[in-house]
Amino acid sequence: MIPPGETIGIFGGGQLGRMIAMAAAQLGYRCHIYAPEADSIAAEVSAAFTCANWDDGAAMAAFAAQCAVVTYEFENVPVAPLASVGDVPLLPHPRALETAQDRLSEKRFVTDLGGTPAPFAPVDSTQDLADAVAAIGAPGILKTRREGYDGKGQWRIGTPEDARTLDLPDQPLIYEGFVTFFAEFSVILCRGADGDVRFFDSAHNVHESGILATSTVPAPAAMLEQVPAARALAAKVAEALDYVGVLTLEFFATENGPVFNEMAPRVHNSGHWTIEGAITSQFENHVRAICGLPLGGTGMAAKGAQMRNLIGDEAHDWPAILADPANHLHLYGKAAARPGRKMGHVTRLTLD
Repeated sequence: MIPPGETIGIFGGGQLGRMIAMAAAQLGYRCHIYAPEADSIAAEVSAAFTCANWDDGAAMAAFAAQCAVVTYEFENVPVAPLASVGDVPLLPHPRALETAQDRLSEKRFVTDLGGTPAPFAPVDSTQDLADAVAAIGAPGILKTRREGYDGKGQWRIGTPEDARTLDLPDQPLIYEGFVTFFAEFSVILCRGADGDVRFFDSAHNVHESGILATSTVPAPAAMLEQVPAARALAAKVAEALDYVGVLTLEFFATENGPVFNEMAPRVHNSGHWTIEGAITSQFENHVRAICGLPLGGTGMAAKGAQMRNLIGDEAHDWPAILADPANHLHLYGKAAARPGRKMGHVTRLTLD
């Protein structure tokens, strides 16, 4: 057990790291951010900041030596350099990063555990893509196997002709068949070092232009019927990875049950409502888990909640948002409100 007063290291300097650091401070911990970008909104609320490249082994080792435990706020942290952390606990274990960083490996891993992803096939050439479209059908979506998020690194394939004329990027890809679904939802769990698993309520997620727009709890009844099966799969994933911390799996709700979309070995945008809407937020429970503390309750603290992302210029509406006393505003402190950039979020609670 790591007592309050110690330092938690966080790889990554974005808004998730910022909210982890704020939750850690509430419990009496200091946080030390490691990120290659000098402009870090997580560092603004942390006790220390190391600005260095991922492949700077000396800087990473010096950073880790100042920490009692190290975690990460996004899944694209390069795995190989993490050996420089040495004997300092790194949680969740990097095997979770290895699994989530490659969409092909991720889907095969989940399939082996009994999960059902969308039909998929690896693509390394134009011929591979043609074969995948012929086998799976169109429409479908072509994705980079690594990186890419919020709609980036993706190409919609409407017809076989689209596949023949697409100029493929020079990197490993995966083709996925479209899934007919009536809702999207996520399963967010927290697993302690002792194996204790707590689930948060699953939110109904709505995306716009490939970016999460809203997460609402409680979700519609038809969607909630599929949550137990999705939770069972998520628990298998956590156990197989000997996971410690918050883990997220995203699903499509279909007529034939939940279809796995992707996993995120970290706190998640669709769980931001838990800051005000749950007994213990996903961020606090992540800190509790990696520090070996008892997990907090994950039940709802209100009758309902809806989180809405503030994208680009929407963050400039803060006066109107704050004029409604039911709103809880979170601005991330980012300097430039670019189109498609998450600038903050607002959560509205339903109390009666």
